[in-house]
Amino acid sequence: LPMAFRDVNARRHIGLQQLSALASTGRAFLGPMKSHKFIVDEITNQSTLICSAVRLMESLDLTSAVGQLLNETIQAQNKDFRTGMSTLLFLVGAWSDAVVECLQQNVPVPAIVSVMSEGLNSCCERVQCLQIPIHDVKKELCSSRVRPMAFESKTGQVGRDGLTNPWNLLCFQKDISTTEEVIPVNSCNHQGDGCNFNKFLVSPLAGFGSVASVVKAVGDKSSSVPSGSAVTASSCIARKLTHSRHFSTLGKSPFASQQGNFQGHLSGPSADVCGCCGLGHLAVALSHGNQPSVKLLQSIAAYQQERAECSGSSQINIAEIVTCCVLGLPESYSCVCPGFVTLVSPEQATVIKHLADKPLRILLMDGDLTEGYRHLGFNRPPNVRTILEHPNPQGGKAGDLWLSKMSDVLMSFEVNLVLVKGNVCRNFMERCIASRILVIGCVARNVLRAFGAATGALSVTYLSQLNASCIGNGAWAELWKSSDGRAVDLGELLPARIGAGGIPLLTAVFTTALPSKAQLLQDQFWTLLYRLHHALKDGKVFPGGGAVELLCLSHIRGLAEQPGGPGNDGVVRELLSPWLAEYKSVVLQALASGWKRYLSVLLCNTARASSELEAGASVDHHLQKAAACGSPSAYILEEFRRGGVLRGGSDPFPDQVTDIKICDNVAAKTEAWRRALDLVLLVLQTDTEIITGPRRNQILNSPLSSEFMFL
Repeated sequence: LPMAFRDVNARRHIGLQQLSALASTGRAFLGPMKSHKFIVDEITNQSTLICSAVRLMESLDLTSAVGQLLNETIQAQNKDFRTGMSTLLFLVGAWSDAVVECLQQNVPVPAIVSVMSEGLNSCCERVQCLQIPIHDVKKELCSSRVRPMAFESKTGQVGRDGLTNPWNLLCFQKDISTTEEVIPVNSCNHQGDGCNFNKFLVSPLAGFGSVASVVKAVGDKSSSVPSGSAVTASSCIARKLTHSRHFSTLGKSPFASQQGNFQGHLSGPSADVCGCCGLGHLAVALSHGNQPSVKLLQSIAAYQQERAECSGSSQINIAEIVTCCVLGLPESYSCVCPGFVTLVSPEQATVIKHLADKPLRILLMDGDLTEGYRHLGFNRPPNVRTILEHPNPQGGKAGDLWLSKMSDVLMSFEVNLVLVKGNVCRNFMERCIASRILVIGCVARNVLRAFGAATGALSVTYLSQLNASCIGNGAWAELWKSSDGRAVDLGELLPARIGAGGIPLLTAVFTTALPSKAQLLQDQFWTLLYRLHHALKDGKVFPGGGAVELLCLSHIRGLAEQPGGPGNDGVVRELLSPWLAEYKSVVLQALASGWKRYLSVLLCNTARASSELEAGASVDHHLQKAAACGSPSAYILEEFRRGGVLRGGSDPFPDQVTDIKICDNVAAKTEAWRRALDLVLLVLQTDTEIITGPRRNQILNSPLSSEFMFL
């Protein structure tokens, strides 16, 4: 087999250089103030806007082995946590450069692997003291006093609200000047919907530290709140905080039974608003500046907690949440809708108009709705060549018999709505439209499950399996309407809303006038949603803003400077075996350089330093203060309680920084560290790159041929 290979384990290690070069492309993604990137497809000339390491890796042409390993590592982190990929990507680059420096100082590869691995393990153990339990998050985040606000109904009576209202977020800012718009869920008063969601939902473009004013529910035809009755926010939600892993559930709201046309306005000072509890504070702390997603997530949390109050759970149920992006509308129209919102063709929209206000018989299909589809595990007979699977004696077109038969099956069971997990045959779709049957393809499995539970429908793999017990009842379909009550008609694809009585499914609808921004908005929302989910799952969070990395840097430098006597740390004693003692300090300093570079770039990206040199000096200053304190962890926690770590006189926004707390996930962050170092050490331990196939001939005729040996 013709092949070419080259030695990659020289002092300049080609694989580590490739890792560093690839990782440098995501440098601007670190921190809350991310710089966006345009990815342009040369073939289609279409562009998309990205702001995450995952989308960056998907957009790059990763033909090298190192690039594919990096992509697999980031995809694994994204699959498990949906957050931490930017940290992983940056540390891969920083530690690759650090390892190359060790190689240039003739440090043996086994010493680098052993010392760096033990050093990172020691860091992960050391930072456990910074973990903040969820039930202490409210106390940690509400350390600064705020000016409390309340709303006043038309009768003039003042009250307070809990999680479901936007002024929970006041605990993060002292000065409140702007107002915030609270919008109801769109089209939530459908007959048979069974939801009480036409109330306080938050506009994502409202001010970040603002106070809410309640607006009239759009299209609400239910009985209004009597003008002589006083409905206060304090009566809506019972505030209670227990010492469990998660927050307590919400009390029942009187608005759940009376979706009134209620209007209110801001009022003067009242009792301390920070007395409320719930997920609002935690969501803001984990948002890292992603304000629009916070508002949508707040609405989802309010709805899900009200539904779960009987079960006593305050977890975020991700399986009941989907997203949909509607192009052509301003972002202020983004909202949360009960049911399933998806995009349909104009022909399908015509069918929906015909089916409006009618109870629908629904069919769920767990597979493709095509003639050639076979379920996973289906094995055709061996040694048999299929010439024609369905012979047609009448001589019609191929597939016409299948189309006619399947259409007759649907019409015989009077099915109006078909939700398909996979693809749908185009010809079959046209026949269904002609028969006024709505067929929606590419529906997520969790959506099928939700409709199955709400309507009693059972999923089938093939239409030939259909019987009366598989059909569900009580579904409905309508065109999605914007918050001002108008149906959206933007041309090629139209948003439609499908639901059923009692269905717990929620759709976060994102609107934007920029097609290239559609994926970005959804990615940011899912990132925040999973951060909150993992925080509740872990039962604890890390202080953010570089606090954990600063403690790691302090700890590693301390290990590097210790002589390693008998009374020192056990990890140090292990590192000081006769063979490793000579290289311990050099390798640990290299590991520490990755943390310092991380903190320096973080300060630059958040506009707290004008250059990496200035940022590095600021990091060293905080390290000196932490050492002078005697306990670096105590110093870091105190700085976090005061408003954030790594604050300094050069900060251009001192007020905002001191009033906003940032938190990070525990498991996601530490796993990102481990995966980054594991990848770097894996590439470090490779000594040969072997290339076979057509690329071998390309290399033979390229300027790089001198680096390879051809066999």
